[in-house]
Amino acid sequence: MKRIFLTIALIIATTLQANANALPDNVQKFITATYPKSVFRFDGIVILPDNTVYLPLIPSKFNTETPAEIKYTIPANKTLEQKPNAIVLTNDYVLLKLIKNNKGKSTIISMPAPPVELVTGMFPQDMLVPKNFIIPESMRNIIGNLDIRTFQESGLIIPVNPPKQMITNKLDRVPALKNKIMYIVSSISKHIQVVNPAKGYPSYALTQEDIPIMVKGYDVFLLVTSYGKKSLDVISLTDDKVIKEIHFKTQPEEILIDQKNKLAYISSGEDASLYVVSLETMTLKKQLRLNGMCEKIAISDDGTKLFYNDKQTREVWALDLEDNYALKAIGKFPNVSKIAYMNDKIYITSRTKSRLAIIDYETLNLMSENFTSDKPVDMLSYKDNLYILSAGGKAIDVIDTSLDQRTDVIELPKSEFPSRLIPVENSNIAIVTDARAQSYTIVDLDKKEVIQTNALDIPITSMYITNSFKKIGSK
Repeated sequence: MKRIFLTIALIIATTLQANANALPDNVQKFITATYPKSVFRFDGIVILPDNTVYLPLIPSKFNTETPAEIKYTIPANKTLEQKPNAIVLTNDYVLLKLIKNNKGKSTIISMPAPPVELVTGMFPQDMLVPKNFIIPESMRNIIGNLDIRTFQESGLIIPVNPPKQMITNKLDRVPALKNKIMYIVSSISKHIQVVNPAKGYPSYALTQEDIPIMVKGYDVFLLVTSYGKKSLDVISLTDDKVIKEIHFKTQPEEILIDQKNKLAYISSGEDASLYVVSLETMTLKKQLRLNGMCEKIAISDDGTKLFYNDKQTREVWALDLEDNYALKAIGKFPNVSKIAYMNDKIYITSRTKSRLAIIDYETLNLMSENFTSDKPVDMLSYKDNLYILSAGGKAIDVIDTSLDQRTDVIELPKSEFPSRLIPVENSNIAIVTDARAQSYTIVDLDKKEVIQTNALDIPITSMYITNSFKKIGSK
């Protein structure tokens, strides 16, 4: 009998603690220090001024004298102003951000092995449960007596069979590739291959239902467009899961990242539109109607001008991003393969003519037209030089933009059909991908020479290179 009374007393104590739903004063002060106009609901839910919602987890043991400061966040090293998915305070209170999954249901962050503070706490037991709210099965313990459904999320990871002959790439001469990871779209698979540069084969892949067109990245997120799909997938690289689908009226194609303004521009030639996506919130901000079917989109380094080619009329247009998106016709050019903008000049390559046209942006006068190596396919600006990759010539022409003359030619001896020139951020190297060869070439942009060619058992269509980092839930 005594044991029964003790059990009942324990249940009552736990229930009372979970029902003490008003956030402690020091937790409220922590929030209002950043967001003074936050709303603290009677059931403990916090609503920030921009309607971001945080759900509280009441700790199993709570010390009222412990100050409310950030202990850690998920993702790591964020502030409240950056609105992380989870905030663990020094008094073990947890704030979980209410997010939407790829099916539009309300949920919270999903982790295979949640930290102890996230599984030992509990929702306030008279909390008003958000509509269509579900939580990961791994967080079941925080529900208590609330009516909340759980789900089992498997993520996108699928294993990749390593080749019979293991290939190792030495990175001694390219330290900028150490501790990097490559997310690769290949013509031989509809899945996104995840590759360690030190290895010649993928470590694993991210499963896709449709064949990807392009991948680009920002922070810990991967943006993916796919053939036949009228949405942009946003994949969290911290746990390899689709956290959002941004829907459009037609199939999105090219992705352009504006790091300075934290925006992504997504083209849809079929809809004659550019869609503007906020990279901070991963939400669609606006749709820009254009003249013609846009392709080959490019942006100036300062993020003030955007350029595109109309693949029907072969006319190049400029879009002034600071002047209410005013359109400016640049002129007609044959078979445009790439557009770049440097020093108030527009550089346009023609793949079939193997020429580089240079236009004064203000006057629209053709300043010069120069031959390039055979079949130019991509361009990269670095310092005062423009690097033009040619598929037919298997070379990179180096153009000094102060003189608008070719000063160097970098031969790519092991290439078959070089297709993309991709810079490695915060370094002097670039990756030359090949649409046919099972390899990629590493180029030193300062020395204007090939460093080495790395083996890879798949050809590359599109690639994003980022720092490797510890995955959520990994030991």
